[in-house]
Amino acid sequence: MFETLPFFHPLSVESVSLPKQFTFPFFYEPHPLSLLAADQVKMYLRTQQDFKHPFWSDEQLNESPIGKMFGVMVVKDSNGNLGFLAAVSGKLANTNKHAYFVPPIYDILDEEGFFRAEEHHINRINRDIEHIQNGEAFAEAKTKLEEVKSANESALKAARELHKANKKERKQIRSTLDTVLPDVETQAILEDLIKQSYRDQHEYDVLKLETRTELNKAQSDVDQYIEKIERLKEERKRRSAALQKKIFDQYQFLNAHGETKDVLSIFQETAGIIPPAGAGECAAPKLFQYAYLNQLTPICMAEFWWGTSSASEVRLHEHYYPSCRGKCEPILGFMMQGLDVESNPLLQATHTPKGLDIVFEDNDILVVNKPSELLSVPGKQISDSVFERAMELRPDMTGPIIIHRLDMSTSGILVLAKNKEAHQFIQDQFIQHTIVKRYTALLNGLISEDEGLIDLPLRVDLDDRPRQMVCYTYGKPARTQFRVIERKNDRTKIHFFPLTGRTHQLRVHSAHSLGLHTPIVGDDIYGTRENRLHLHAGFIRFIHPTSGKEISFEVADPF
Repeated sequence: MFETLPFFHPLSVESVSLPKQFTFPFFYEPHPLSLLAADQVKMYLRTQQDFKHPFWSDEQLNESPIGKMFGVMVVKDSNGNLGFLAAVSGKLANTNKHAYFVPPIYDILDEEGFFRAEEHHINRINRDIEHIQNGEAFAEAKTKLEEVKSANESALKAARELHKANKKERKQIRSTLDTVLPDVETQAILEDLIKQSYRDQHEYDVLKLETRTELNKAQSDVDQYIEKIERLKEERKRRSAALQKKIFDQYQFLNAHGETKDVLSIFQETAGIIPPAGAGECAAPKLFQYAYLNQLTPICMAEFWWGTSSASEVRLHEHYYPSCRGKCEPILGFMMQGLDVESNPLLQATHTPKGLDIVFEDNDILVVNKPSELLSVPGKQISDSVFERAMELRPDMTGPIIIHRLDMSTSGILVLAKNKEAHQFIQDQFIQHTIVKRYTALLNGLISEDEGLIDLPLRVDLDDRPRQMVCYTYGKPARTQFRVIERKNDRTKIHFFPLTGRTHQLRVHSAHSLGLHTPIVGDDIYGTRENRLHLHAGFIRFIHPTSGKEISFEVADPF
């Protein structure tokens, strides 16, 4: 088996027992077997000579450095032999053909495949469009059209001014004639003036016709190029749609029951959308597909990042990450059918103290100290939250009571309004950024700066919600002031003063290479999971809605 099946790597196990259930891929701790398999892949990446990819900056490659996500799946064959499969997300070194990593579901880079042939045709259409749009003939036709428009406008304007002067002159002549009892000579002059008026109008009509004819000719010369471009664009659109459908047809995914479903059906049934670009190209679907095609039983899996993170996101070298939700969740939801998979830990009840730790309460506000891992408001699957507990404790509150939120993993001060007037009054202060908030965080490393300002705009990662990305094009402004409190045991205790309130703002500003480049301890999204996220909202100051006086609250750091 080991010698005949490609991409099956034997795994020597002495004291590690098999997991009872397969890994839940969207929130997990790597099983020891997955770690053993991943260590072998990492060793291969450190020593391989099979390909060249710019995981880090390399002047010889002359390419921008970018890391890649790799996956391992521990599997068992029909004879009970244990091994693992390895895969990479997307292409690697501009190819999908590797000796170590399983192949993709469909290789769009295959030079003999239909995708390349149609891609060449579409690229030729793009070149034809560009050739017409940037060609001298089209430019000359457009210039000629503008010249004709300008000349026509000048000619018509000159004619109108001439006729206006003629009309004024005729009016002056009429004012000197006796039009009440005209004689024969006066009558002849009047008739001639009328003829002059008709002649001017006729000349203007003839000029308009001539200019319109010339303009239509110039416009027709331009339109013939525009029509060619539009025909090419329509052909490109038609070919692209047909190519996309044909590609969707190639992505036929298997599950443990032996059932097959195409990617378009999966996304339409689960999310009601067209599959996003790259759906099915991640490591996890490749691993499942190869396992099922070769009668291998999936045991457990893990994915890790290797190399430099992109400028927009936070990925740490050799760190383990869950499968992305935007592209992989619908696909893996189908592919794992028939497997005994671990339950989603995110749907399990959190072990937090019952009730609420009330810091302050009056007729307008309720200030609580939220524990880590308790939601601020009910989620899609979990209802237990500060909101639900507050409504149970104070059912007479008219609400809306939630003014601001803390991440589920963040502990600290949360202010709730007990009536609509208080809610509006305090919410306005949040909108105007007049409320002072201070967070305490413990960073997983030492930073050299004592204080400063982080200014990195953020937007959601559409392929992997709720992760956030730095984006200068579509991101919303996100600014954070910081001040170091203590450096001890290779960790930094720090105070954050957020000037805006974006999702995961402090977590991304801490971990991102353009920020502090040091994740918060226990950050399971942008760093390394520990017993908790070491981020605490310890201080807040604002104006009370009834007294109009400034009030503040402080809660000691729990770490």
